[in-house]
Amino acid sequence: DSQELKDVFNAKTKAIIFNNPNNPLGKVFSRGEIQEICDLCQQHDVLMISDDVYEHMVFEDHKMIRVAEFPGMWDRTITIGSAGKTFSVTGWKLGWAFGPEHLIKNCQVVHQNCVYACPTPIQEAVARAFELEMTRLDSPDCYFRSISVDLERKRDFISKILDNVGMKPVIPEGGYFIMADWSQLADRIDLSSESDEQRDYRFVKWLSKNRKLQGIPPSAFFSKPHKYIGEDYIRFCFIKHDDSLKKAEEILNNWRKELN
Repeated sequence: DSQELKDVFNAKTKAIIFNNPNNPLGKVFSRGEIQEICDLCQQHDVLMISDDVYEHMVFEDHKMIRVAEFPGMWDRTITIGSAGKTFSVTGWKLGWAFGPEHLIKNCQVVHQNCVYACPTPIQEAVARAFELEMTRLDSPDCYFRSISVDLERKRDFISKILDNVGMKPVIPEGGYFIMADWSQLADRIDLSSESDEQRDYRFVKWLSKNRKLQGIPPSAFFSKPHKYIGEDYIRFCFIKHDDSLKKAEEILNNWRKELN
């Protein structure tokens, strides 16, 4: 909502964190939408922290557009990337930040006194991965290209099985998570065994304990006054081996038969 965004910018606004493609919704922002955000940053002299960790996971005709490309934004933007997300090795916890010297030097101070150092073997492995992929950027075999093709197929698969069980999936345009509205099933599930305040937490725990299928409660992404927004939804990760996705299909199909 453009007006809602404008209303929260004021003289006290120092920085904005912009995640594109967005987690958890999987929205990929258009050039026009990004331009609106950039205009507000420049109007109010606001720092932009651009979280681009899902930059290579964009589906269909959507395009990843970087904030730092926009006129007047390079000098006020720190762009964040992630080896864990880019190369599907999230346990490595290795990433990077780039931007103008006057911003990056402050990041270096924080890094020096917080993380201090990253494991050298992991840094070397990521460097070699980049060296390989940079030699074949125009090839369909390039990992930066093939990952979107693979994930789009997995996204379509999980969307179909969620729809079949009675949930309403929100089809992501990027990333590897999918949100689904489970509210139509609420009156057919007894969640009295769970005591959490938010009903999406109760549903996620019930599903994990009783059907051995793990999701994430989206209300975790919201501040206290806004948690209600996520309570009708559950988030699933679909960057999984096909056999794991087929097992999820089996679980949900069996559950659907019980519901009917």
